[in-house]
Amino acid sequence: MPVINDEEFGKITIRRSARATQVKVRVAPDGTLRASLPLYAPIFLVKRLVKSSRDELRTMLSDAQPSQEYTDGMHIGKSHSLVVRHIGTGVPKAERHKQQIIVTLPEGHSLSDPEVARLTRDCIITALRIEAKSYLPKRLSFLASKYGFRYEKVRFSHASGRWGSCSASGTISLNIALMKLPFELIDYVIVHELSHTVHMNHSSAFWELVSRGDPNYSFNRRQLRQENPSI
Repeated sequence: MPVINDEEFGKITIRRSARATQVKVRVAPDGTLRASLPLYAPIFLVKRLVKSSRDELRTMLSDAQPSQEYTDGMHIGKSHSLVVRHIGTGVPKAERHKQQIIVTLPEGHSLSDPEVARLTRDCIITALRIEAKSYLPKRLSFLASKYGFRYEKVRFSHASGRWGSCSASGTISLNIALMKLPFELIDYVIVHELSHTVHMNHSSAFWELVSRGDPNYSFNRRQLRQENPSI
C-alpha cells in the first residue's frame, strides 16, 4: 500500500477501493491515519484533504488516543518497567535496554507530551512483542495439547481492537497487548480462540467447549470486558 509521510501526522497509509466514491481519512487501529480513495484518483487529493482538515484530524487523533497515562516506574507487560531520566538539554528519547524502557526527558518535556508519548508507545510495543513471542506460542501449544485442539499457526498483532481471532484455516491471531493481562485472562483468550477451531460461532456448543478449558470463563469474560486491548 502507498504511504505518504506528513510532517505533523507522520505515516499516512493509502488504500484504494473500487467502492470508494471520495477521499476519506480515518484513524487506523494502530493510531496512525489511513486514507481511502477511488481506484484511479491521484494521491495528491489525500495531501490536499490533509492540508485543509488539520484541525479535524487533530481532533480525530485526540479522540482515538487510548487513555494510557505513562508514569515513572510503571510496570510494562510481565517483565519490563518504565524508567524516566531527566537531562538538561537535547531531544526526548525512548529505548529498550534489557528489561527497562528508558525515557530520556530534556528540561521542559514530560511523559504526557504527544511526541514523548508516541516514542514511549513505540518502545512499549517493541517490549510487549518480545514478551508475547516468548510466552504466547508456548502457552498456546500447551493448552491446545492439553485440551485436544489443533491449529495451523499463530501470528501476532497490535493494530486491532480485539484480543485475538481465529481464521477458518486455523490461524490464531493474538494481540501482543495480552501481556498486560493477568495470566488467567490470557488463558481465557487462548482457550476462546482455540475453541473457534471447532466452532466458528458463539453457539452453546462453543461455550461448552470453552468451559472445558476454562471452568471460570464466565467470570474471566466479564473481567476482560473491563480491559482495553489498545497499547
